[in-house]
Amino acid sequence: MIDVRLLRTNLDGVRSALARRGKPDLLVQVDEAVALDTRLREISLERDTLRAEVNDLSKQVGALRRDKKNDEAEALMERSRAGGDRERVLQSEIDTVQDALQQIMLRIPNLPHPDAPDGAGDHENPIVKGPINLPATFGEHQRVPHWETATALGILDNERATKIAGAMFTMQRGLGATLARALCQFALDQNADAFEEIRPPSFVTTATLTATGHLPKFADDAYAIERDDLWAIPTAEVPLTSLHAGEVLDEAELPVRLMAYSPCYRREAGSAGRDTRGMLRAHEFDKVEILAIARPEDAPELLTELVGRAEALMAALELPYRIIEICTGDMGGSHHRSFDIEVYAPGCDAWLEVSSVSWFSDYQARRADIRFKRTGQKGTEIANTLNGSALAVPRVWAAICENHRQPDGSVRIPDVLLPYMRGATHITPKA
Repeated sequence: MIDVRLLRTNLDGVRSALARRGKPDLLVQVDEAVALDTRLREISLERDTLRAEVNDLSKQVGALRRDKKNDEAEALMERSRAGGDRERVLQSEIDTVQDALQQIMLRIPNLPHPDAPDGAGDHENPIVKGPINLPATFGEHQRVPHWETATALGILDNERATKIAGAMFTMQRGLGATLARALCQFALDQNADAFEEIRPPSFVTTATLTATGHLPKFADDAYAIERDDLWAIPTAEVPLTSLHAGEVLDEAELPVRLMAYSPCYRREAGSAGRDTRGMLRAHEFDKVEILAIARPEDAPELLTELVGRAEALMAALELPYRIIEICTGDMGGSHHRSFDIEVYAPGCDAWLEVSSVSWFSDYQARRADIRFKRTGQKGTEIANTLNGSALAVPRVWAAICENHRQPDGSVRIPDVLLPYMRGATHITPKA
């Protein structure tokens, strides 16, 4: 969440930054937060003043009793008890106001970076690089949707996936499953030079999901296990971000660099009926995530690095791709600055988002209470977090099936994946 102190010291700046998101209701929430914060400070001051008076009265009562002035002591005791009763009333109001303020602050999104492009929605996201590897023309054999190719090759069986688990679940078979696994291992291997591999839990607590900004806003899109107060992770970003929750890191430890393969679970409640064929949209999918915890001054360079790493994977897979920057009107609630990498799928005739790389400033780290201590200085600071999809399997898998489809209907395996494919160089129809 944003620092509540900004509402006191730079309210105009907060309002101006949030206005760039193009959602007027956000400014109403800010006004509500300011009113609650003001009330909270007023009653906290009253409580603290009263508490000091009660403590002083208690000392006076003690002195009067030692001097055998019991009547005067009893009179002061009455005042002390009344003050104590009032203090408890104020504390109850403080708890109520504090909780209300916390709930509003959790819903107020991050402030966009000054360099983030302004725009009303995804149609205004500027292309900042590319297209790269985009041929002048595609062959007719590449204009076949991946779900038709995959079904003909016997590597995608969504019909049985639906029978087993319901709509919007997918199932790869044979070399299709091998290809999915190969993509994950390839992404891990390519980032192992600088990132520690983690295999995090696939289920997390409410507090953990709140730390990344997925709660309370996206509760309807998440899978909840109410009996155990657990949530299925929508991305490995969630457990990785909270790996150091409530901790103070030494400056020398930063940046912390983590990566993880994990299954990801999303209800996609707002996406019913969209992209339901093939591998484009599913309730469960595999992804490799890369994440960094850093000093604020190191975050811009890390953002560039993370984008570069995700881009390098698409280039190595010989896929046509482009990089777009997310405008303020399309930016996620936790995001400070974001870039997406999209690959072109000729069979779908569409650019598919395959990676999102974001800098969250101190928004997530404040929620998770991740701090660091600068060498030789007193006190601590809130860290910055960044993360990116190194490789999300479904759409990359689909793009490979379309871009690398051969005239005979087979799919050529990109060279960089050959070490993971048990000797297969092509996926061909079963005899």
